[in-house]
Order: sequence, then structure tokens, then C-alpha cells
Amino acid sequence: MLKILHERPTDAALIEPLLDKCFGAARFTKTAYKIREKISPFKELSFIVREETELLATIRYWPLVVGKDTQALLLGPIAVEPSRQGQKIGVNLIRTSLAVAQELGHQIVILVGDPDYYGQFGFVNAGELGLEFPGPVEPHRFLAAELVAGSLVGVDGLIEGASLPIVPAGHLASKKETEELLQRLSTFAPPADTEKA
Repeated sequence: MLKILHERPTDAALIEPLLDKCFGAARFTKTAYKIREKISPFKELSFIVREETELLATIRYWPLVVGKDTQALLLGPIAVEPSRQGQKIGVNLIRTSLAVAQELGHQIVILVGDPDYYGQFGFVNAGELGLEFPGPVEPHRFLAAELVAGSLVGVDGLIEGASLPIVPAGHLASKKETEELLQRLSTFAPPADTEKA
């Protein structure tokens, strides 16, 4: 049975060979890899697909800034075991991870990929929106999508890697996050009544 799971540190030993198989060593020369060199992916948006003990797919998202201060995500790489491609594994992984990103409050996703494939997820040409890629890229493969309607309105400029923010702009806490926060707050003593002191 296929399971979408959060990536664990021990998965790295299986992810890199899968990326090698899907993209080869030439991937390290691409601008998208250069953007990711000095930043870390969002742990909560790093997923794998497993079937029993076999790792079949991987996806990661990275923090970006567009222009001066608009936060965004860089999707990629996404890789699916070549012998299992065409079975909707990648489609389900992208849909699931985009839904999680939206739930976490992220608003914009950027990637480099096939516009015919990524169009089904709402991606459109990023250059035509006024976004700029910081290196060589085939213009038709530079794509962006809104997770919140209107979030790309008025956004333009160069994209670059960013440090991980504590929470994305517009983040709404999930029920679980709220419960955890309330549990932590309940361990603090109430404020002293200074008027009676």
C-alpha cells in the first residue's frame, strides 16, 4: 500500500540515489539547485512516498523571497521511481503537499518544470507575471501558482533563497498547533495582581 509520509533524516540515503536515477549529476549545475545550496527545506513540507520498505517518490519545498519581502516556496525536486511513473504517484504527492502548504498559510509556489504537466495544479508562466529567475532558465518552464487567490497581484522582482521563517505570512494555526500552544501556556503561572501587591 502506498503511503505519503514526512521525510525523515534516515531517508536521505534513499532519496539521493532516486534523484540521481531521475535527473543525473547534471542537476547540480541548474539554477534551481544553486538557489537551494545555502538554504534548508521546510521539514513540514518534505514528503516521501513508500510502499512497504521501498521509497518510490520524494518532494521538497524551500523558502524564497520575491522582490524585497514577499515570501514564497520553491517546489522541487520532485522525483518518482522511473518504473512507477505514470501511476499518478507524483500527481497525488503534489496535490497533497500543496494542500498542506496552503493549510500552513503559504500563499505562493514557484518551480521550474513542464507547463503542460504543472498547469493542472494551477501553475502559470511566472515571467509573464513580472517575476525574475536569478539565472539561466527556459522562460516557458519558469512557473508560479497562487495558493491563496490574489496573492501574486502586485508581486514582481527577482526570486532568491531565504532563511526559514518561523511561520509564513498569514499563517493560521491548525487545531493541533492551537492545542499545543494552549498546553504550553497553561504551564506558566498567571500574572501577579499588581494592584493588590
